[in-house]
This record gives sequence, C-alpha cells and structure tokens, in this order.
Amino acid sequence: MTQPKVLRWSVIVGIIIVLNLFFNYTLSLVYSSPEWDAFCPQEQVVEIPNEKDSCVARGGQWTDNQYYKPAPADRSEEMRGYCDLQFTCRQEYEDKRGDYERNVFVVLVALGALSVLSGNFFKSNYVISSSLALGGVLSFVIASMRYWSSAGELIRVIILAIALGILFWVAWKKFNDRIQS
Repeated sequence: MTQPKVLRWSVIVGIIIVLNLFFNYTLSLVYSSPEWDAFCPQEQVVEIPNEKDSCVARGGQWTDNQYYKPAPADRSEEMRGYCDLQFTCRQEYEDKRGDYERNVFVVLVALGALSVLSGNFFKSNYVISSSLALGGVLSFVIASMRYWSSAGELIRVIILAIALGILFWVAWKKFNDRIQS
C-alpha cells in the first residue's frame, strides 16, 4: 500500500526540522557561546569619567563633543565629550563572538555535508534520502545566516559558490533526468 504524498512530505519536513534542531542544540551544549557579562560585567553603580585620560585609563573610548558650548554659570561641570566605558570589553566580546560564529559555521557546514552525503546511502528509501539531503541543505542555510554578518566579502562569495555547487550536486544526484534515446 503506497502512502499519500502529503504524509511523505510531512515526515520529510519533520525530519529536516528535527535534524537541524538536533545539530544546533547539540552544538550549543558542546560549544558554549561567549557571554556578554563575562567581558562587560554590569555594575550596579556606574560612574562615567568626565575627562579623556581617566576614560581611556578605564578601557573606554573618549569622543569629543563637537557641539560643545560653555556650561551655564549655574552648572559646576562642563561636558566637553563623552566616555564609552564599554569600548574595550565590547571589542573583545565581538572578536570572540566572531570566532565562535565562524567555528559554528564550519561545524554546521560539515554536518550538512555529511547529511547530504548520507542521503545517497539511503537511495532505496525516498523519505530518508530526501530528508537527509534537504536537511543538509537547510544546515548550510542556517550556518550561512549565522555567520553572514561576520564574514568578509570574499568569504561570502566562497560560501555562495560552495552552496551553489552543493545544490547542483544534489540536483544532479537526486533529479538526474537522462534523456532516453
């Protein structure tokens, strides 16, 4: 008895989603992402320096106030600039976050490639074969979306070229309609 196509595709979509959830949740258990508070701890009381030297000494970035006007006579301090106290710790966090996203990208692409390749070993079962191939393609998409903002222009072109090559390969393997003479 053949199963209805809607049932087949429901199982395929379910496997694709659960496969990628499995990849991502397992990865988050094994490889933790950097936490903001580890780099920039939140203090209950924050005193922002009013001078450039004390700002820079505390790891901040001083920005001169281009619209500086002398303070009115009733104000005791003049604000000649602004101190971003989280400048250094934010840079360190963003560097670590970029490294993390790159590493996650590599792992998800490897898992996606493994899924696509595994799909070829289940040619006798259309549902498993299709699910693994499409799940691998979705893993590539998820990996690229996570890393896209951190990737440089050349890396983006390489990602797209690899993705296009894999899609052509999957199309060739799965849907090769040879002309019969």
